[in-house]
Amino acid sequence: MTTACSRTEWPAASPRRAAAAEALSDDVLIRRIANADQRAMRMLFARHRIAIYRWLVRLVGDEGLAEDLLSEVFFDVWRKARSFEGRSSVSTWLLAIARHKALSARRRTQVERAIELDDELAWTMADPADNPELVLEKKDREKLLRRSLARLSPEHGEVIDLTYYHGKTIKEIAEIVGINEATVKSRTFYARKRLAQLVSAAAPASH
Repeated sequence: MTTACSRTEWPAASPRRAAAAEALSDDVLIRRIANADQRAMRMLFARHRIAIYRWLVRLVGDEGLAEDLLSEVFFDVWRKARSFEGRSSVSTWLLAIARHKALSARRRTQVERAIELDDELAWTMADPADNPELVLEKKDREKLLRRSLARLSPEHGEVIDLTYYHGKTIKEIAEIVGINEATVKSRTFYARKRLAQLVSAAAPASH
């Protein structure tokens, strides 16, 4: 591919072309990318780069590394667009590629912590009292959630991130993370409990 990519940005499309992009679905763009359509590549990048970048920052904790990995993700998309079979949404596919890149990068710099969870645990809805949003003042909610989310283990943090910030279902999270749905449910259950504890501990005491 001859189009250059500088860290986090592919060459920007013109305003007219950007407007036209809104009418094209992700699936259509992927099919065009499979046929070496660089305009489609720019459109897809513009549409998803912020969400993928934030996901990478969450996983690797380093903005510079996340920028480098973002470029790798979309170069993979350019090379592998023909292999996309449409079994999942394009955004789910992109998040899965990004996660693989991030985990590979993490393995090169540190030993990942292992967490054993009970895959047999039956999924139950968390008690509303465990919802961290209920103990927060509106103006501090996002800040405290983000701070508490950063303190979760990588395994717990990613399922919460995918659920609340990317709107992914249990099935989609299982596909992105590469585990079964029962494990996703178990991790989400424990993650919500832990997140509630962290947020409650960090929230200002009521007077």
